[in-house]
Amino acid sequence: MTAPDTGGRAPAADAAAALLRRLVWRGVRHLVVAPGSRSQALALVAAELERRGRADVHVRIDERVAGFTALGVGRETRVPAVVICTSGTAVANLLPAVLEAHHAGVPLLLLTADRPPELRGVGANQATRQPGMFSAYVRFEADLPVPELVDDVDGEQSAALAAVADAAFGAAMGAGNRAAGPVHLNLPYREPLSGVLPDWLTDAAASVVGAEVTAEAPDEMWGAHYQGGGGIGAADLPDDPAVATPLPRGPRTVVIAGADAGAGAEELAHVGGFPLIAEIVSGARFGRHLVHGYRHLLSDDALGGRIERAVVFGHPTLSREVTRLLSRSDVEVWAIRGPGEPLNLNGSTTAVDAVSVPAGDADREWLGAWMRASREHAVDLSPAAPDADALASTVPAERMSALSAELGAIRTPLDRAGLVDAVWRASWPHDRLLFGSSRLVRVADQLLGGKKVPVHANRGLAGIDGTIATGMGIAVAAQRGSSPGVTRVLLGDLAFLHDVGALLLPPAEGEPRIQVIVGNDGGGTIFDGLEVHDVASPDAFDRVFFTPQTARLEELARAYGWEYTRVATRGALDQALTAPVGGRQIIEVPLAR
Repeated sequence: MTAPDTGGRAPAADAAAALLRRLVWRGVRHLVVAPGSRSQALALVAAELERRGRADVHVRIDERVAGFTALGVGRETRVPAVVICTSGTAVANLLPAVLEAHHAGVPLLLLTADRPPELRGVGANQATRQPGMFSAYVRFEADLPVPELVDDVDGEQSAALAAVADAAFGAAMGAGNRAAGPVHLNLPYREPLSGVLPDWLTDAAASVVGAEVTAEAPDEMWGAHYQGGGGIGAADLPDDPAVATPLPRGPRTVVIAGADAGAGAEELAHVGGFPLIAEIVSGARFGRHLVHGYRHLLSDDALGGRIERAVVFGHPTLSREVTRLLSRSDVEVWAIRGPGEPLNLNGSTTAVDAVSVPAGDADREWLGAWMRASREHAVDLSPAAPDADALASTVPAERMSALSAELGAIRTPLDRAGLVDAVWRASWPHDRLLFGSSRLVRVADQLLGGKKVPVHANRGLAGIDGTIATGMGIAVAAQRGSSPGVTRVLLGDLAFLHDVGALLLPPAEGEPRIQVIVGNDGGGTIFDGLEVHDVASPDAFDRVFFTPQTARLEELARAYGWEYTRVATRGALDQALTAPVGGRQIIEVPLAR
């Protein structure tokens, strides 16, 4: 019997085309590809969509880097990026990004190619149990059947794949009153693994003709299941405003803004007349009610000890003082539901979608006490202004003294406070700033003042992995088209070395404007401030905690094609940060332990 002539087309290619076509139609704009054999049909469809101007493709040889690049895109746009990878250990390398996306509520779509069912569990090459690998952390997952058809755009297979694409996209976006987060579609393919792409791939009308997309379709056709209740259909994206719960006047209240809190925290503090305790990674560290030195004040019985109610936005992680406050049984905690994991440290936290403040007078005595104490703890890290009069003096001794003072200021070595202050001052609303989970973010949180700057940080689990890759994802998303601005990544040397593979960028891809600023103190000095420092012997501490390193960052930068600058003074750093940025830059700042 002669096989029908399909014109070089293959079921794997048609299925990949139907799935990615629908996801792009739903709003996906970024496709991150980690090359592999089993996923070749998906990769070729991605390349064609990019060629036609329907999507941007980012190729990464390291799947962990690919996952965090997609995470960065999702952080910046709040729309999932797609990650495409082959089978086997490639899939397992996506787990760190999936965990962060789950805990931080970042939309993410995983398309993992797989061996067909008959090759699972029989010792076949690059075959493992991929279905369910991320079950505890995904909003939706499905192990799809092997495609068997060379299909039309309105055929049964294409319609079914469009239905599962709708369900996956909706789940990643938080449809069905769920938080946004990761989604996993496992895609088994048989050979031939690629073929001629169908003509309908990039038709103007990308919706599936004749296909009725319903919430039940994915469950019936693919055996999919959801983490949590409720079916998710194409029309279930959350678009209704949250119903606000009235916040009664009376209890002495503070507003807490953790990671990814956003401007809503500042707005509530302003409207309600409440003190605002905002972490540096909150996106709410601005406004008239911002509290400086909040760690000291929370430990003060006259202020922190009198708090009766805390309204929490985002995910607080940077101070033990806030954790202790939110764990107290005598404090009424209201947590605004966000995209991340629910907060309930004291076991009796009230979760609400939003709050409103009834009309009435604010507690001016309470707010005033916080604001007076805040002013006493404000830190001005800006360099002293030059003595213009002395510099212009006709008295040689005065002029020489002023010149000597200026020269001394210029040559003063940088410390961590000066580093975080310089980066903060150089960043503006059109820029993006990503803090790594290093000692520097805690220094910044303790010292920096208010400023309305778009800030990112992977604080869902606060790991050091994937920081550079996340920054690259933020940069390519923020700068899509002709958008201005620079993405700055501030991190320590160990976080930098942990993600050095993310420095690799294919020459065919446009270079984002990004500065990776590395505070290099030769190891993990964040451990110097933890209990273990007082318990371990110096040799043991350095061996297994500080982990001293002598990596040559300049040579790494050169190897990966990045511009490199090493600066040791505030003047040199200010100049490096504010010089025109045309591509990828690494700025190394040596720091004392």
